[in-house]
Amino acid sequence: MVQERTLPEFKVDSSKITKEEGLLLYEDMVLGRFFEDKCAEMYYRGKMFGFVHLYNGQEAVSTGVIKAMRQDEDYVCSTYRDHVHALSAGVPAREVMAELFGKATGCSKGRGGSMHMFSAEHNLLGGYAFVAEGIPVATGTAFQSKYRREALGDESSDQVTACFFGDGACNNGQFFECLNMAALWKLPILYVVENNKWAIGMAHERATSQPEIYKKASVFGMAGVEVDGMDVLAVRSVAQEAIARARAGEGPTLIEALTYRFRGHSLADPDELRSKEEKEYWFPRDPIKKLAAYLTEQNLVQQEELKAIERKVQDGINEAVRFAEESPEPDPSELYRYIFAEDH
Repeated sequence: MVQERTLPEFKVDSSKITKEEGLLLYEDMVLGRFFEDKCAEMYYRGKMFGFVHLYNGQEAVSTGVIKAMRQDEDYVCSTYRDHVHALSAGVPAREVMAELFGKATGCSKGRGGSMHMFSAEHNLLGGYAFVAEGIPVATGTAFQSKYRREALGDESSDQVTACFFGDGACNNGQFFECLNMAALWKLPILYVVENNKWAIGMAHERATSQPEIYKKASVFGMAGVEVDGMDVLAVRSVAQEAIARARAGEGPTLIEALTYRFRGHSLADPDELRSKEEKEYWFPRDPIKKLAAYLTEQNLVQQEELKAIERKVQDGINEAVRFAEESPEPDPSELYRYIFAEDH
């Protein structure tokens, strides 16, 4: 069977999205897609090393959630598929690209590479190579926001944390332990499951006793919601509601975004396990094309405006590659730097 679950319907109220908001969402998704396409090119040209996991097809989840948050104030915690989360969080494309090239100008000083993007400046808590590894980190971050506000009396501490992870992580112990704590303490956090149906090569339906992940929230008395992860406006709407609840002290939300990755698990994956039939079901649901069609059908934008954004984004990515290529390698004399915290 190609698709066991029907994607939930979401009807957009066109009065709730402005032209400016639509263009912002479109630009962010195009940035993610074009950036990842360039990563594939650079990887096969030998400019990047190690494992590189691309995000193509899942852009609506990153954009829909992160662009609904407060830029540089709220927190974002990622996975090993983290480039696009970093971009949505505001990390400049040149710093992300330089990190992928292992250069000193990268957002992690060339120490993190593809799977460990980090930026304190943008409240990006990091990418994590181990499955479910970021869930405890994000939960702790949400706890400190609540503790600062309620125990230390800091009224400005109302940040919300968004924690992204895949369907495979939902079978790990960290998932259950952290959801229990978050619900118990009403932590301001969004647990965002990017269910792309595959945990590396393991089909989701074969790996869990309850394939509908959002229903697991009910065990903890937590709000759980399923959303079409190929529809950025649907994701944004669900995220806005969850963020408002979290900021108001009403606790966490488990969001299951049904999505699909258009490439293999990583650039080293021949992608032989997924069927042609399955891919043909998902590829026409491209979230970028879906948003473009909506914006033009509603007469919010003209096709040429979208093309102009695409040209602008491509120019920016080309500049990011030049920046990365021209940037210096980390100095060998600093090999042991950044291992421990430094005095400032």
